[in-house]
Amino acid sequence: MSQLQHTVDLDLMKQVNRQFVTGVTVITTMDGDTPKGLAVNAFASISLDPPTVMVCVQRTSNTHDCLFRADHLAINILSTAQMDVVAKFASKSDDKFAGLHWRTGPSGSPLIDLSSAQMEVEIRERLQASTHTVFICRVLHAAVSEQTPMIYSAGKFFDGGSLDPLG
Repeated sequence: MSQLQHTVDLDLMKQVNRQFVTGVTVITTMDGDTPKGLAVNAFASISLDPPTVMVCVQRTSNTHDCLFRADHLAINILSTAQMDVVAKFASKSDDKFAGLHWRTGPSGSPLIDLSSAQMEVEIRERLQASTHTVFICRVLHAAVSEQTPMIYSAGKFFDGGSLDPLG
């Protein structure tokens, strides 16, 4: 029996992925005394009991190595008030925390002010999946604010409460 090889066009995969609505998150950790972070849309809940989540990070990201070394990280679910934050953390800027209001979580990870929700997690597993590392994490701390979450679809940001376009 011969194996069929299927190659899906990269541009087609980008179009397909744009049709999936996602939340907008910023993953943060400490690299020594320096806060680090990046915007990530590959985040999902795995289990409520025990509370377990996953985050996928591209291995070529400037933040990947410090996340891989870390024991803890924070997941900041961005709100509609944070368009500037998502732009900053999606960039290659050296100091993404410049001018940003944040505080340290119970386990030391940066929690970004005005986020819709936040979690601080302990990294339990690191799985290699092609070009990415999948971090399997146990939730240690969680908080929800009154801020409306931001969502992303088809290359645009939306208000997660009213589903109106943003910006």
